Amino acid sequence: MSGNGFLAVDWGTTNRRAYRIVGGDVVATEQDGLGVRSIGVGGFPGEVDALRQRHAGLPVLLAGMVGSNRGWMDTGYVEPSVTLADLATAVARPADDVVIVPGVKRIANGRADVMRGEEVQLLGAAAAGMTPPNALLCQPGTHCKWAWLNNGALADFVTAMTGEMFDLLKNHALIGQEMIGRVSADAAFRAGVAESARADLLASLFGIRSASLLGLRDRTDMASYASGLLIGADCRAHGGAGDVHLLADPGLGSLYSCAIEELGGSVRMIDSQAAFVAGAIRLWELL
Repeated sequence: MSGNGFLAVDWGTTNRRAYRIVGGDVVATEQDGLGVRSIGVGGFPGEVDALRQRHAGLPVLLAGMVGSNRGWMDTGYVEPSVTLADLATAVARPADDVVIVPGVKRIANGRADVMRGEEVQLLGAAAAGMTPPNALLCQPGTHCKWAWLNNGALADFVTAMTGEMFDLLKNHALIGQEMIGRVSADAAFRAGVAESARADLLASLFGIRSASLLGLRDRTDMASYASGLLIGADCRAHGGAGDVHLLADPGLGSLYSCAIEELGGSVRMIDSQAAFVAGAIRLWELL
């Protein structure tokens, strides 16, 4: 492994972000839309070579969907309880000076779950002291991750289709025509969070249509209200009434913070990019 640094790449389904790390510091970054969906069959070696050429030929650590059955190669999964040392032991090496981090799987009580890429951020946050060793972490997004750390290890996690469900409802469901207006942590959003206490989410969602027809709620509030319903249900189901360490961008972070606080919980914001870098650096040290 090079003493001149390395590249850490968070390679997702639709986006790719690379960090050039030298001496423990990020000295350059680049981001593009070349997610794994954009790479044709057999195209990953060339894309990685091109990336390395732009960064002095440094060795590279890849994480995320690049290690899935839709990426360069399927690196498999490790199972909780997981540490960064466990991930380092199980990396794949598809080419010289290239390593790919495995994913994490969980099978319990008849339910299966997986993650790829988030494990580096979650464990990186713990390794860098951004969270206590025992903590509940939430990483909102298209597929929201909730993770429980125990003594700094990833002990358990669950994935919720919160963001994807909002998108499907807005763009493909009958109630979608009512879901206009900007989503924000406003009174309509908080009303949706409160409504999620009914534990009858499907009926509450149809109520968006009914409330619009009967003039009970302004259509411009409906997107925020629907978001509050979904995020409220997500947070109630996964411990959001307690102390939550949130790895999120400002937009989603404000929504989840509002929902968690409405439920009586507290939030500490974590820089997800800094957490990924911390996890990558520790993995590189272990390698």
